[in-house]
Amino acid sequence: MIGSNETVTLYHGSKSGIHDSIAPISREHCDFGKGFYMGTDRTQPLTLVCNYPNAKIYTLSVNLSELKILDVEAGLDWALLVAYNRGKMESVRHTAIYNRFANLSKGCDMIIGYIANDRMFVVLDRFFNGEITDIALIKSLSALKLGKQYVALTKKACQNIKILDEQELTEDERNKLKQQSTANRWKGIAMAEDICRKYRRDGRFFDEILKAGE
Repeated sequence: MIGSNETVTLYHGSKSGIHDSIAPISREHCDFGKGFYMGTDRTQPLTLVCNYPNAKIYTLSVNLSELKILDVEAGLDWALLVAYNRGKMESVRHTAIYNRFANLSKGCDMIIGYIANDRMFVVLDRFFNGEITDIALIKSLSALKLGKQYVALTKKACQNIKILDEQELTEDERNKLKQQSTANRWKGIAMAEDICRKYRRDGRFFDEILKAGE
């Protein structure tokens, strides 16, 4: 858990625009839980909202001063934290491994971690579904150039966010982003296939990791 005096520029995609104060009110089962999600890569949040006719992209200034921050490196812990927040650990509720990730961000104002972009989303699902091992997953993480996401978990963190710019997407922009998102997913599928074949005998599967952590 770290603190920082840094100010960063980030991006947020919205289905219909921000009309009230910024708040940690995303849906429950996001990568790092309920919060206000921002990314370092402008394109990533755009692909999440490009199906909505009133979608907008925001450029934000975020002051990290005096915030308690959990910075999660790309690796197995990152994947298991995502698994917990997506509800993939319910079968081992109250075990040691479940409790570890349930409490990992306790007391934090913000989490910084790699984003499960269009390509990585496919690979993660294959890991959670028992199709690839942790070794294949980690090899995928190192092969993909993942951007980072910053997730404001508390009111204090949200108060440190300022909107610098707001842009509404045109229909042409949204259509191009839809095509890009689809293409990225197919790239992820192709990569997962290659990695699955290469590392199918190496490492542990998701259910084996959960069982060992009980």
